[in-house]
Amino acid sequence: MTRDEAALVEPIARDAIADRVLAWTAINSGTANLAGLAETAALLADAFAVLPGALTLEEPQPVETVTAAGKLAPVAHGRHLVLRVRPEAERRVLLTGHMDTVYAADHPFQASTWLDADRLNGPGAADMKGGLALMLAGLVAFEAGRPTLGYDVLINSDEETGSAASAPLIAELARGKIAALTYEPALPGGGMARARPGSGNFAAVVTGRAAHAGRNPEDGRNAVVAAGDLALRLHRARHPALRINPAKIDGGGPSNSVPALAVLRVNLRPHGPAEAAEAQALLDRLVAEVACDHDVTIALHGHFGRPPKPIDAGAERLFALVSRAAADLGESLAWHDTGGVCDGNNIAACGVPVLDTMGARGDFIHSPQEYCDMASLVPRARLTALVLHRLDRGDGL
Repeated sequence: MTRDEAALVEPIARDAIADRVLAWTAINSGTANLAGLAETAALLADAFAVLPGALTLEEPQPVETVTAAGKLAPVAHGRHLVLRVRPEAERRVLLTGHMDTVYAADHPFQASTWLDADRLNGPGAADMKGGLALMLAGLVAFEAGRPTLGYDVLINSDEETGSAASAPLIAELARGKIAALTYEPALPGGGMARARPGSGNFAAVVTGRAAHAGRNPEDGRNAVVAAGDLALRLHRARHPALRINPAKIDGGGPSNSVPALAVLRVNLRPHGPAEAAEAQALLDRLVAEVACDHDVTIALHGHFGRPPKPIDAGAERLFALVSRAAADLGESLAWHDTGGVCDGNNIAACGVPVLDTMGARGDFIHSPQEYCDMASLVPRARLTALVLHRLDRGDGL
């Protein structure tokens, strides 16, 4: 590192970042908890207001879901926080994170607890309130160097459920950016994510025909059996490059009645674009076959909201820049492909190089055992500041 770079990252301190993590994890911000999301968004807006630029809260895109009764119903979401800094700059980057967690307002996991001097067990501590806090600290340090690089910050409210209410905003903000950094937590062991599969969530609404289970069952068309058959066929069709998870069947009723309605929910994760096309064709074919074999109708809802994220030359250059910066800070990064998905998938689909595990280290995310390694906050914040500084001077990209 140069002397100026060392002076840029040196002021970053743990206490201020840790205080924000503790404050933010104390508020439940499950994706469906609109009041908690509003409270969290207000705290984030106050914190990020120390940065230059225009800060707004953007309305969510309308989203519908399929109910257990097979009907489409609207789903309410919280607003998304956007900060635009130096929009006139020739070179601009995107930084993203999310304020929502997987823990509902009535989930028993609501409070943070210190496991030891460095590990904070708390809802969203690693995923990703720790990441948001260190992102802010890195940006504050970066601004002290009087940069010319422009950037947008997006903190959405619906990442944990697929970002359907923020996907258009992600695409809008990604447009024209030279690179993007997303603050998902590091992989277990501290590794950084490279390629990711795509992900699609689908609901198959099966409509059969009711009948008496004892008097005239042959006149019925059992929707639950048809949904189960579709689930089994999808399960058997999976392979290493196309993971398929039939996750839930809603339907049925009294045991003396042939059920006329069922809803099968399934997640598909294609490795790449070819497998994504294969997955859609497979869904269409199996839905048609099961509908014919069981004499039922099946309406398929859903789409691939997360496109596969392969690694191209631009991403490799960004990864190399971050690796060099980490090495200069005394940290060696390990890189791995992963089966998870995130907003990095959507950003990469816009043609923007993205590194999407810039957040805190920790483990057991999406469980009551989730913890954030608080010792990682300062190193990761310094990495943010140094990477942005080198992007500002044109290194690598």
